[in-house]
Formats: sequence, structure tokens, C-alpha cells
Amino acid sequence: MLYVRFPLSLRNVEDLLHERGVEISHETVRFWWHRFGPMFAAEIRKRRIAGMRSSKWRWHLDEIFVKINGERHYLWRAVDHEGEVLESFVTKTRDKKFALKFLRKAMRKHGQPEVIVTDKLRSYGAALKKISADARHETGRWLNNRVENSHLPFRRQERAMLRFRRMRSLQKFAAVHASVSNHFNQERSLSSRPLFKANRAAARAEWRGLCAE
Repeated sequence: MLYVRFPLSLRNVEDLLHERGVEISHETVRFWWHRFGPMFAAEIRKRRIAGMRSSKWRWHLDEIFVKINGERHYLWRAVDHEGEVLESFVTKTRDKKFALKFLRKAMRKHGQPEVIVTDKLRSYGAALKKISADARHETGRWLNNRVENSHLPFRRQERAMLRFRRMRSLQKFAAVHASVSNHFNQERSLSSRPLFKANRAAARAEWRGLCAE
């Protein structure tokens, strides 16, 4: 959880555990992350998708540049109106083919939204037209701030990890990071302090239960 939720490197986690009297190597943290991260993320997604009916209202789509071994790749991300990360998808290009693949993947899991907000990348318009969803498409200078802000936690973690070496590693990490962030995201600025503390405690208790299964 420390490695995925916070902008920490493997060695940072090793040092934090050392302060708590737990002596391990950073490679042990790497093993834990590769072994258990996808399992926990899959369980979180399964539980949250079952109760996310409101995510069909409004989606925000965007793509960010990510370097892998010095080469530019694209991380496509779909976020709902409440900031929940619905889908992450890594590609080498951002053309109509991959935009369509990304949209179909997200809709297969979450259904079709009423409104889809994007930037002015033409690939989105072409892909939405292909699946007859272009009537629900909106673009605008400030309309996509929700997904732009959702990139920030991932960018902080990317810097801590000193970037990625393989597409597969990026796809795996992006999926796990999104699930864990969703689980602990309490919209702090929109809640009173007592409500925030109660929600945070509930999220932590659910996480401990998940890890104990």
C-alpha cells in the first residue's frame, strides 16, 4: 500500500519499514507488489464496479505522455464525474484505432455513459463516430479539468519510480495505482472533518480485511 498509494520508491518503503523494526530488502517490496498488487486491485475493482451506477452519467477522457526507455508512449485514462479512475490503457500511438480500443474496453466494463468529455484530439471524435456515440461527445477548454487533475497522483509516483522500462510494467502499475487511489480517495475538500475521518477509517478497515483474505 505504501508503494502504490504514496509517491515512494522501493527503497523509501524499505527505510520506512526499518523504522518500524521490519528488516527487509527493497527487492522484497518489489516481490510483494508484483505478487499481491494486481490481486488486491482486481478485488477492489470488482467491489466498486458493482456499486458505481452513477459512473454512467459523465466520463472524462484524456491521454498523457509517458517515457519508456526514452521512447514516448501514451497512457489513456477514463475518469467519471466524481474523480473515480475507470480505465487505464497504454499504447505506442494515439490514433483512431487505439482510441476505439480504449473506449470499447471501458464501455465493456462500465457500460455507456450519457456524456463523454474529451480534449480536441481528433482520434476521440473518429472513434466515437464509429460506435455511434458522437452525439454524446463534448469538448471545451475547461470542461476536462476533472481528468487533468486526476493525472497528478500518477505523475508524482512516476517521478519517484524514475519512470518505467516496459509497456507491460506501466500498464500493470497504472491499473493497480488507479484502483488503490480510488479506494482511498475521500474527496477531502468536499467533506466535513468528522465525515472524512469516518470514511478514511472505513477505507482502511476494508483494506485490512482485503489483505487478510
